[in-house]
Amino acid sequence: MPSLKDLRLRINSVKSTQKITAAMKLVAGAKLRRAQEAALAARPYTERLERMVASIGRGMANSPGAPKLLAGTGSDKVHLLVVATADRGLCGGFNSTIVRQARQIIRKLESEGKTVKVMTVGRKGRDQLRRDYSRLIGQTFEDIGKKRLAFTEADAVARKILEMFEAGEFDVCTIVYNRFRSVISQIVTTQQLIPVSLPPVDAAQTGAGQAIYEYEPDEEEILKALLPRNLSVQVFRALLENAASEQGARMTAMDNATRNAGEMIGKLTITYNRSRQATITKELIEIISGAEAV
Repeated sequence: MPSLKDLRLRINSVKSTQKITAAMKLVAGAKLRRAQEAALAARPYTERLERMVASIGRGMANSPGAPKLLAGTGSDKVHLLVVATADRGLCGGFNSTIVRQARQIIRKLESEGKTVKVMTVGRKGRDQLRRDYSRLIGQTFEDIGKKRLAFTEADAVARKILEMFEAGEFDVCTIVYNRFRSVISQIVTTQQLIPVSLPPVDAAQTGAGQAIYEYEPDEEEILKALLPRNLSVQVFRALLENAASEQGARMTAMDNATRNAGEMIGKLTITYNRSRQATITKELIEIISGAEAV
């Protein structure tokens, strides 16, 4: 059984940890508000841009002059998997859920005879995947959004993806990230970036009375300018969603850690008081026994 001194040291240690986790919870809460506002503000623009690309791209997808970003290379042998995680831990299962999904995708593609390449955004994804798939990891981006996530950082990731695609290094590109739903809920999301995944046609959008648009310049020139921009915007949206999800997961994890520390302090205090009472009782018995012996 531990001594009273050991119990006191243990209680003080847990109290110090509780102060740290409580402070981290407050910091995460402050960062979450800004990250959540940025993620929610970006959604209408990215969704509208997706619809615009889909609207123009449907008529061009099967034409001979369709851009490669839309039509693809005509093959799906080589896949680039972009795994977006955090640079730091202490955020519950945020990183592990993304990496678990990435592992499942890699195993599925390799079982189908496909070649897989991995690009990681964030140290945690790189470190976890390196244990089993170090041979697949190529480009790695770190410290993105360390102070505040900017579009230029996401654009650098998108430009690297575009360079690899133009060099013929892959046929299909997919990104894995966490979509922010709430502080306690994040959704692991897999999105195909290249070739652009066109959503199914909605009957309401093709019915009678719908507007017919004429584009100037023509659709091919518009898509050549719009598709690279769309790639950067989609990567930026994924990183914004990830940033909000990370802070939400960290806030929840630190709140749980703070409450668990409080419960542990309570149990240790009870044990300490019982041990102290037992020691006092033992000393009293020794004193009384000694007095009776005299």
